[in-house]
Amino acid sequence: MAMLIILPFAVNAQTTATKAWVAKSNNYTKILLDIDKKYSPEFGSQQGLTMYDEQIGVPTLANALAAQKEKQHAIVLLKAARQTEKDRFVKQDLDILINKIQLAIKQANYFQQKQVTFLNATGTVFGGMQTLLDDQTAEPRRKAALVRLRKYAGLEKGYRPITAILKYRVQQQMARPGMIYPSKQDVEVALAHNVSMIDGIGVLFKKYHLTGWEETYAIEKKQLTDYDAWIKTTLLPKGRTDFKLPAEEYKLNLEALGIDIPPAEVAKRAHALFADIQNQMKPLAEQIAKKNHLPSNDYRDVIKFLKKGQIIGDSIMPVYHRHLADIEQIIREHHLVTLPNRPAIIRLASAAETAQQPAPHMVPPPFLNNTGQRGVFVLPLNMPAAPGAKEDKYDDFTFDAASWTIIAHEARPGHELQFDKMVEEGVSQARALYAFNSTNVEGWGLYSESITLPYMPVEGQLVSLDYRLLRATRAFLDPELQAGIKTQKQALDLLMTDVVQSHAFAQQEVERYTLKAPGQANSYFYGFTKMIALRKDTETALGKKFNAQRFHDFVLAQGILPPALLREAVMTDFIPKEK
Repeated sequence: MAMLIILPFAVNAQTTATKAWVAKSNNYTKILLDIDKKYSPEFGSQQGLTMYDEQIGVPTLANALAAQKEKQHAIVLLKAARQTEKDRFVKQDLDILINKIQLAIKQANYFQQKQVTFLNATGTVFGGMQTLLDDQTAEPRRKAALVRLRKYAGLEKGYRPITAILKYRVQQQMARPGMIYPSKQDVEVALAHNVSMIDGIGVLFKKYHLTGWEETYAIEKKQLTDYDAWIKTTLLPKGRTDFKLPAEEYKLNLEALGIDIPPAEVAKRAHALFADIQNQMKPLAEQIAKKNHLPSNDYRDVIKFLKKGQIIGDSIMPVYHRHLADIEQIIREHHLVTLPNRPAIIRLASAAETAQQPAPHMVPPPFLNNTGQRGVFVLPLNMPAAPGAKEDKYDDFTFDAASWTIIAHEARPGHELQFDKMVEEGVSQARALYAFNSTNVEGWGLYSESITLPYMPVEGQLVSLDYRLLRATRAFLDPELQAGIKTQKQALDLLMTDVVQSHAFAQQEVERYTLKAPGQANSYFYGFTKMIALRKDTETALGKKFNAQRFHDFVLAQGILPPALLREAVMTDFIPKEK
């Protein structure tokens, strides 16, 4: 990918009144931010605060309990402020903060009192290194990774190895009677991916030409490898053979993801949409089959035909850049949303990043101290195989027709605009950081695909609908797997047959529903339906005065609001002004 010049964001054109309420809200948010930065300095570093770059979180039980106590005190302060606050926007932000803390405390209590969790040391260390060893991190900051790695390894005075701390935490949980153990499959999959991430730490140090890290890395690598071996012999044999979560934990997951209706209701709606999307795909598939003289016009066969045009390795990047420009032209011609005068950033994922996050994704920019960093759309090519295992290849992202909808979702008008606009517009920190959940974020991503779809070439339209079919499939497979209605094999077969996914992608999808993030897959569909309903109600209210570009600009300017608060903003502020 060509080098991009990173320029600081222009000062946004907020009114004085807006700046006043944002500043007031940020003062309240500071109460929670100070706790999070204190107990997880990596979070502060990720948000661009350089004073945290050499620090690490010390995840002892004592620190976890101390953080909970401070958060309970924070709730008292924020609730008191909520009683006297007059500004509507600040009150909304106080609700966001209070709800976030209450949920975090509920989750912490559940895990401490009822569950033995696999605490993944490798994921912690890799994440800590990845924040500092990044293309958009200033070169002087990268040197802090050496200090941070020494602290993770317990080589700095006053620090114990992170693996020793987490090992003791796991032992403490195992000593409690009646605890729920993690799924064996969950632990096995995580351990297999850890090999790539451990190697990836060394790759990052080499990439940025740092010196003097080799000895520390060798020590840390051995500690992480030994810790995983201990997990295999101590925790893994006690693991549950069933992947299904306890009902209480699944409910907590859904709440954290912003889903406020029963999972069975999500599944019911998704089944209905699944059939509707398949019907929409039929005429497009027939058109492509006729154009290419194919023997079958079934959408499954047509997508398989399109997938034959695989683009190998780095050669995919020019395709994505070309179609990004095409989509930007579509956005301008059809006045979908206001585009910035800066390019979007797309890059390929490393093996370690793919092990950590195997699907196309957007890495958000820092929100607290942004000095020009932007969101980055990261595209994986293949999931690295575990040692001794056969490589399982994707064919889902690396063909022309797929690039259209993936760009619309991850880049423009999707997540890249969603995240970077928050920096440019200067939204409150509560909306940028603590309103963040999967329903609020992914609803816009899938909606972005839908508003771009009518202007894509017919091949792009078909695959875009296939990705929408995937989101509907997720929304019934996830709860039905957790309820025992579907088996993992049935889910895998459905994804490979009716959604036409590669085995590699279908496998990581099933792992998402059952192991990595149960409940999260529902959020795409749920957030999308909320966004579509809001659009329809806004069009009904405004009639001929409805302007899609102004509507989308307004939505993005709100930050990542929950659907109910976004609806309130549209109904209270946008519609009256447009009238």
